[in-house]
Amino acid sequence: MKKEKLQKYLTIAFFIGAFILLVFLIQTYGIEPLRSAVKEMGIWAPLGILILRGISVILPALPSSVYSLLAGSLLGFKTGYLTIFISDLIFCQIAFFIARNFGRAPVRKLVGIKAMKRIESFNQNQLEGNFFLMTGLLMTGLFDFLSYALGIGGTRWRLFTPALIISLLISDSIIVAVGAGVSQGAGLMLGGALLGMFALATITGFNKNKVSETQKKSL
Repeated sequence: MKKEKLQKYLTIAFFIGAFILLVFLIQTYGIEPLRSAVKEMGIWAPLGILILRGISVILPALPSSVYSLLAGSLLGFKTGYLTIFISDLIFCQIAFFIARNFGRAPVRKLVGIKAMKRIESFNQNQLEGNFFLMTGLLMTGLFDFLSYALGIGGTRWRLFTPALIISLLISDSIIVAVGAGVSQGAGLMLGGALLGMFALATITGFNKNKVSETQKKSL
């Protein structure tokens, strides 16, 4: 048990260190030199971003949107979008299965007490009965918390997966397009992405109202 705990902590420390190093490189050398270095890495660049994005999903305390922006900026829209989509699909499923099969205890150890309170606040709402509300909430920046919450709440995998895929197809494309648009000076892409972000903000506000109404009815 001690060896497993030590291995887990070392793994977490490694990825946190990798993230800090990535931020340091961006701040020190800027995006352009880093983009050139990434192009020389070939297939390993998307793989690295995919893993770092995935760790930020499993550990929701770490920022995740920065990887979508970085993927769009360094890899371009198509490759960046595919990288982020695959990462989110895999690691959200992992988060869901951890919560569904092992319950609250391991989730609490992974995410911490503060994040667990947010997860449990979602779990109190009966989202499974409203597929569109579930999909809309998964489009927001809380998709990682929600993956855990739906697993703890016993949501069926057959219902969770299509909602997740639909939400990722929409939300990931918007954030990656912002990164690609800024780096490439693509005004049309950036404008469309900003409109998409406005739409997501509207969806988030609508879903929060729905969740509040659900909470009031359950009281």
